[in-house]
Amino acid sequence: MIDLRDIYNVRLGTDDLDAAQHFGTEILGLQCVLRTDDHVYLRSDKRHHSVAFFKGEKKDSTIAFELMRWDGLDGALAELDAAGVACGRGSDEEAAVRFTHEFGWFIDPTGNRVELLARPFDANRPYHPNRPTGITGFGHVGLNTTDPKRDQAFWLTHFNARISDWIGPAPLMRVNARHHQIALFPTKGPGIQHINHQVDTIDDLLKAAYYLQEKQVRIVFGPGRHATSGGYFLYFEGHDGNTFEFSTSDRMIIEDEANYRPRQFALEDESFCLFGAKPDIAEFRK
Repeated sequence: MIDLRDIYNVRLGTDDLDAAQHFGTEILGLQCVLRTDDHVYLRSDKRHHSVAFFKGEKKDSTIAFELMRWDGLDGALAELDAAGVACGRGSDEEAAVRFTHEFGWFIDPTGNRVELLARPFDANRPYHPNRPTGITGFGHVGLNTTDPKRDQAFWLTHFNARISDWIGPAPLMRVNARHHQIALFPTKGPGIQHINHQVDTIDDLLKAAYYLQEKQVRIVFGPGRHATSGGYFLYFEGHDGNTFEFSTSDRMIIEDEANYRPRQFALEDESFCLFGAKPDIAEFRK
């Protein structure tokens, strides 16, 4: 089994780096720590970056986890290869633009590319948001699945993932004590379903809602409160149609692993929002 420490960052392909940087700094409020000819790196916490836009196609976007062991990459790739999972090691040049000592990748059964980072770079300067947002850090990702039961088994078999809850067939999974770092939502093909950053308080969330309205950013769900984690949330449309979320949802800590019981929620609006907000997100509807 491959032990993962945490979700670490996302790489998003785009053909317009200027617009991506504007969205990342002026709308998301992240700190631009580096701009190159083909990358924009955005920071939200102690990581070197949590979001990197690169010059490329949206279909080539990836998520990345940090390995628990700094020397665990060879073993992880060997285990995946022995199981018949398409995987490989990144080059030194590819590692350099990811700001990690080394990394590997694999393709999940749906076709999503996921990267495994060994010794990813931490920030050597404090995080300074571009505007006051209350962001406390990178939270989790939603990932597309064409078969949630199959892909759930894949993650539970090969990695230290555990189920926190289900909404319909969609599993919310964790690799550490926080409620979830990855959720698998049924759809027709691979892709990143949403990207979450945590904010400090519900006040930050409500201020964000009004700010997004002022900037004419389309809010697709919320403000509301999740039945699963109990966190307050706000989903909105981002650059190139990517869905982003601000929430306080990752505060729920699962302390008693031995006795924790994953809960099954129905696939209906109330399972996504206790307040009755209706999602304008295809993967959250029946």
